[in-house]
Amino acid sequence: MTELTHLDETGAAKMVDVSHKPVTHRTAIAAAKVIMRPDTLAAIKAGNVKKGDVLGTARVAGIMAAKRTHELIPMCHPLLITKVAVDFDYLDNGIAIRATVKCQGQTGVEMEALTAASVAALTIYDMAKALEKTMHIENVHLLYKSGGKSGEFHSPDAQLPHTTQETDS
Repeated sequence: MTELTHLDETGAAKMVDVSHKPVTHRTAIAAAKVIMRPDTLAAIKAGNVKKGDVLGTARVAGIMAAKRTHELIPMCHPLLITKVAVDFDYLDNGIAIRATVKCQGQTGVEMEALTAASVAALTIYDMAKALEKTMHIENVHLLYKSGGKSGEFHSPDAQLPHTTQETDS
């Protein structure tokens, strides 16, 4: 079994010391879905939500969340993030979210990507809740990570149009 690095010898929670780790290029991609009724989805697509631009607001919220992950998740390190992208795809029953986070650092950006996808999903809910309170968020998960000692991870169900070959546009 793998040793739990966030626990000290007495079992108390601790922040991992990453000072000995080499700086490497780190990337993580996370996903989430917001499931909703067809009429709610149509209103978002048409820009007919009274609170404003749902996806534009969700994109900014996801970016902001990634940058503040260390303030939300107790054992996360503050990181000098070099890129955050939050993208959306319309589904038949909702909206798929993909958050990509990059940095040059001594620890990964998985939590930042997961936080970005989660907060973007919560923001979609917040922006459209007047239309539908029965929306639900599902399937928040890590799709991909690279960098560091453990190397690359690909979720078995991940379909990744953007991986390490992604451009930095």
